[in-house]
Amino acid sequence: MNVCLMHYKLDLQLKCYHHFFRDCMRCLVMWWRCDVKCILLCLKAGSGKGDVEEEITEETNNGLDNNSPAFTRIQPRYSLMDYFLKYLLFLCNLVFTVLGLVILGLGMWGLISKESFAQEKISSIGTDPMLVLVTLGFVLTILCLSGCVGSLRENCWLLRLFSALVLVLISVQVLVAILAYTLQDEVGNYLRSGMLAAMVRYQDDLDLRFITDEIQSNLQCCGADNYRDWEINIYYNCSAPGVLACGVPATCCVDPLENGTVWNSQCGVGAQQLDEFTAQSVIFLGGCLGGISRWVEQHQGLIGIVSIVILGVQILALFISTRLLESIQSLTASFGAGLKLKTER
Repeated sequence: MNVCLMHYKLDLQLKCYHHFFRDCMRCLVMWWRCDVKCILLCLKAGSGKGDVEEEITEETNNGLDNNSPAFTRIQPRYSLMDYFLKYLLFLCNLVFTVLGLVILGLGMWGLISKESFAQEKISSIGTDPMLVLVTLGFVLTILCLSGCVGSLRENCWLLRLFSALVLVLISVQVLVAILAYTLQDEVGNYLRSGMLAAMVRYQDDLDLRFITDEIQSNLQCCGADNYRDWEINIYYNCSAPGVLACGVPATCCVDPLENGTVWNSQCGVGAQQLDEFTAQSVIFLGGCLGGISRWVEQHQGLIGIVSIVILGVQILALFISTRLLESIQSLTASFGAGLKLKTER
């Protein structure tokens, strides 16, 4: 009799260990999904009283159908819309994560290839256009990676981080737009300083040279305020010893192509020595700041539409992440309520 009783106790202990091990494995899964509340409930339920599926079977055997509140409370599910929003957010953030990594890689490659971290160049790295790519790529990668992993793994903390970053980004963009509209003179002075700095390093930085040439050729302008601004460059200064002295870049020329085929890189030589009446047939006299202002006025409708679309996409991403976060928290609460009901019984 005592032997039978000992075997019975041993069998009961083994079953308890089995249930405890199974519940611990579930706790690990809940930890991966950042469901802290469910972890505590799992540990509380580790006494070997059965799992959720057994509870559902008991409720069904007691006469509860699948539409009863007890069944729904114990076995919560995502809706089809939640699944759609989850994978939509995942795929979109995955694409932009890859794009951010590409932009970040291009920016770092540009800085390294130009030796921008060298001691003699580190002081002017703040005006390097490659730094814009590095910053943009880094922010885009961190932002979209948190949304990508958070939506796929249903991680509450990463989704909260993603939502917070998107909200901050939206706020910053709106604030910048308001400041740019109300402080137009200060923005103009900032652009003037930036363009003059680019003109100073025109021959030394290929990226700044490319940007300056594109602005001058597309907007048909020369210099910041007028063509005489090129006096600031040591190579185009009238006191310079080289052939470029008192000249302007070829992108300032009205017709830099001879006979429409050959690029004449010397078409702006000596242009600063000409009076305005003579120079207007050779180069563009107006500055690029005025050209930028006119371009913005001509395309303000398109700029507004693009800005609204970009802002709308960010607001949509914020809405989806918030909706997904609420669904995860609701599912966690429902699952926890089911476990609590099971343990109380």
